[in-house]
Amino acid sequence: MPLTLDTYRTLGRSGLRVSPLALGTATFGTEWGWGAGRDDAHKLFDAYVERGGNLIDTAGTYTEGSSERMLGGFIRDRREELVIATKYSTLRRPGDPNSGGAHRKSMFGSVEDSLRRLGTDHIDLLFLHVWDFLTPVEEVLRGLDDLVRQGKVLYVAMSNVPAWQVSRMQAIADLRGWSPLVALQIEYSLINRGAERDLIPMARAMGLGVTPYSPLGGGVLTGKYGRADLAAEGAGPEESGRKRFNAGLGMVTERTLAIADAVREVAAELGRTPAQVALAWTLQAPGVTAPVVGARTPEQLKGNLDALEVDLTADQVARLDEVSAIDPGYPHDMLASDHIRAVTAGAMRIESH
Repeated sequence: MPLTLDTYRTLGRSGLRVSPLALGTATFGTEWGWGAGRDDAHKLFDAYVERGGNLIDTAGTYTEGSSERMLGGFIRDRREELVIATKYSTLRRPGDPNSGGAHRKSMFGSVEDSLRRLGTDHIDLLFLHVWDFLTPVEEVLRGLDDLVRQGKVLYVAMSNVPAWQVSRMQAIADLRGWSPLVALQIEYSLINRGAERDLIPMARAMGLGVTPYSPLGGGVLTGKYGRADLAAEGAGPEESGRKRFNAGLGMVTERTLAIADAVREVAAELGRTPAQVALAWTLQAPGVTAPVVGARTPEQLKGNLDALEVDLTADQVARLDEVSAIDPGYPHDMLASDHIRAVTAGAMRIESH
């Protein structure tokens, strides 16, 4: 059966109900050279919420704070029906080393700034945005727990953190009775399946709902890139700033374009757009709760949301899996080998349930 935005899913091992697609608001504001002004951003917000969507993703430093400020105005009359997720740890004031990072001072300052911009007294879901490799995990966890106890944050989560640190934090939180992590936000798409090695299996084992960002691979999976974009110079001055940015990051390669070609073939078979097929693949991936989708126009957003109606066949999923497959790396490839299976189980067939 096709999904809808009001086909709610519980987030990780919490009872929080969220839509199967989250609205990303990094496009709310034009400070980064692309995005939507206030009127267009309001239309995007209304289009998402009116279809039953309730999970809205932002961050304190998206578009220099404009994303949260705009969102604060939009949510004023319907705050309680929405799940607002924001993030902390990216630098808020250049030159001030304590305005960024995972530590307690950065955490509390960022949350206060977000509450002020959003015009609310609590954040539903707070992500640590980027791990800093400096702050002790106990400091992070105790700070997050204090915010929950104060009622300023309801649920806590991680983004862009190594799997071993997240699993360690979840174990410590459980042992000490601190607020558990309920979600993990990671980059994940057909062109970047690296999270399948450790992050997604860890999230499933530890009870974290996965909310992938960049499920369209920076636009590569929409089909807007071609062989002319294989070098950053291929995105000429007439191209959008974001397209030049993604090409410059090395997201456009022979491999990713081959994956985009396969997505385009499946889309033609289904009478859908490549973006809808790429999102549908992410939606059916094990462990995924709610991919984060953004847009600059209501038409783009509607197209992305219509991915909920796409039903990929087993053959189509297998073809997309094959063209985008990654090397699992050590120890996963070794542990999956017939030799290791033989020395641990012999000829017996053993399945987990």
